Amino acid sequence: MSFELETLLKRLHAAQQRFHAGGSADELGELLDPDIRWTVPGHNAIAGRYAGIEEVLRYFERRRALAADTFRMHVREILTGRRNHIAALTDGTALIRRRSERWSTLGLYEFRRERLRACWLLPLDAEQFDRIWSVDVPG
Repeated sequence: MSFELETLLKRLHAAQQRFHAGGSADELGELLDPDIRWTVPGHNAIAGRYAGIEEVLRYFERRRALAADTFRMHVREILTGRRNHIAALTDGTALIRRRSERWSTLGLYEFRRERLRACWLLPLDAEQFDRIWSVDVPG
């Protein structure tokens, strides 16, 4: 089961990378369960609880806009579970406010029937994460 989850997570991350580089949301949307829940803690422009494919995709669009299509994920380590959960220690990089930024998160993912059902994003340095993402969407 852990190999299947790792494969699904890699597909999700690849779709996210293409989307954040300016690609279509179609592929990404197909990997999300209709009941998807995405949680980002903190006090910043992307923090919140997002429910359903449309809300989650709007979250991705907001993140992409704030990073001006420069957001990239660099997976350092994948931690597998026994059933439907997998975690990834991931560094993020982006050019935000014309500054090169880097942060680290642990993403806990839950899959159901080959689609992502939930994600809980846990920044390793919450203050840094809030500082980086406390920006307005460009007009």
